[in-house]
Amino acid sequence: MTFKKPKGVKPQEWKEEAPVIILCERDGGTADQRASHKDQGVSRSLKITATWRVGNHTTVTMFLLWGFSSFPELQHLLFIVILFSHVTIILANVSIMVAIKLSHNLHTPMYFLLFALSFSETCTTMVILPRMLVDLLSESKAISLPECATQMFFFFGLAANNCFIMAAMSYDRYTAIHSPLQYHIIMTQKVCIQLVMATCVVGFLCSLGITFTIFNLSFCDSNNIQHFFCDISPLVHLACDYTVHHAMIIFMLSAFVLVGSFVLIMISYVFIVSLVVKMPSAQGRYKAFSTCSSHLTVVSMHYGFACFVYLIPKNSDSFREDMLMAVTYTVLTPLLNPIVYSLRNKEMQTALRKVLHSVNKILPCLASKKALDI
Repeated sequence: MTFKKPKGVKPQEWKEEAPVIILCERDGGTADQRASHKDQGVSRSLKITATWRVGNHTTVTMFLLWGFSSFPELQHLLFIVILFSHVTIILANVSIMVAIKLSHNLHTPMYFLLFALSFSETCTTMVILPRMLVDLLSESKAISLPECATQMFFFFGLAANNCFIMAAMSYDRYTAIHSPLQYHIIMTQKVCIQLVMATCVVGFLCSLGITFTIFNLSFCDSNNIQHFFCDISPLVHLACDYTVHHAMIIFMLSAFVLVGSFVLIMISYVFIVSLVVKMPSAQGRYKAFSTCSSHLTVVSMHYGFACFVYLIPKNSDSFREDMLMAVTYTVLTPLLNPIVYSLRNKEMQTALRKVLHSVNKILPCLASKKALDI
């Protein structure tokens, strides 16, 4: 096994020593028992975490996700609730994607962007929830530094992608109301694909900047992440060389994603409102606002929770509040989004009923075919 020199360590502080193994109690105790890797045997009741000793610190290479460990009596209940939510999120978003794909009357720019949002949100939950479910039933809850960095990169990349897709959806609504006759000329399939690709590239570039900044730090002594996934605030509070410079980079990138996309959405809706109030027909005003109501509901939920967690300065005492908020935007928001879009959209309701009807026809045929084969 080879170990590399930790980043951010001055040459004079680096000592060519053997790796140290920190023995931590499984119940989340502090890493206060150390032994050399040459020591014989390790009790099974202890968790092993490889670290390097650097100066007066030990640089952590393995983390422990202790998010729900303070609620041991609720572990199994949380597992059932989150598993049900995860399955529901996947089924709901996949149903929307299938309905859009199979219904030709939904092959419009608005539903193309909704398809992209549903796909992105499904991927976002896949990055977080399966790991959360495993940790709820696991005693170790360990995650290596590369795994933690990978989880953070994909989670924030997909979350930023969601923000910019919602901004693209608001522009689509403005175009539909402002230029209804030229709508399909302006919002062509090529333009929609370019918008989705741009949101993906910008989102993952911002995520790369945040992930690189955080994991270029040295994590010293403590390796307990007070969260159920590798989030920004719990990680930077474990770093021993975190400075105002790092904080500004992270804040600027987070603000660019959240505030930047939100400003674009608000600009679109300011123009939409200015157009709608000038419409002579009350029915026309109602129809215009009804097409935007679902999007506005989702935007309000998404940005409300995300801005509270990532734009307001935090201390270690607020980690529990952040964790509860994180449950909301990683579980509740993706769960509500398909419901909001389907309940407030008659076209989507009709398409979903057709899909369910087709499934009900196919399942008996498959069952009878299987019976005949047997």
